[in-house]
Amino acid sequence: MTALGTGDGAGRLTVNGLPVTRGFALGYVHSIYRAPSAELFTVDGPRFTMRAVVSVNEGVLDYYAVEGERVRLPGGLWLLRLAEPATYEELSLLTTSIGRRTVISGGRCLPLYPASGAGEVRLSLVHTRRVTSRPCPGTFAALQPVLLLEHRVQSR
Repeated sequence: MTALGTGDGAGRLTVNGLPVTRGFALGYVHSIYRAPSAELFTVDGPRFTMRAVVSVNEGVLDYYAVEGERVRLPGGLWLLRLAEPATYEELSLLTTSIGRRTVISGGRCLPLYPASGAGEVRLSLVHTRRVTSRPCPGTFAALQPVLLLEHRVQSR
């Protein structure tokens, strides 16, 4: 499901076909807490850095077991800014229809999960002319206020 580059470098910067600018989120439903959550990333060239986690359930932040600043946001969301952000050029993920991993950027979504069972997806940033997205499902509606402001949250 990785987006293919155009060969000449033309096109828009995308993560797996979803256009991105300064950042994106990887939304999912936590398998234990059944809570909509997202990992927040910034983009720098071909690399992306995970800087924060946001969830409707504080237990999701504990599940990560990493150091960072924990904040309760207006509206009841929980945010964990990672003390040591993690940078990737490519990230391999297992996806399931239960977890519903979805790339979110600019209020648009790109589901990464199969209709049933499990699959593997590699996230990477490329320039492509072929972009893909759709409106985000209601699953991630509670997270949208933070996801739309993700760059301000991540830059702290």
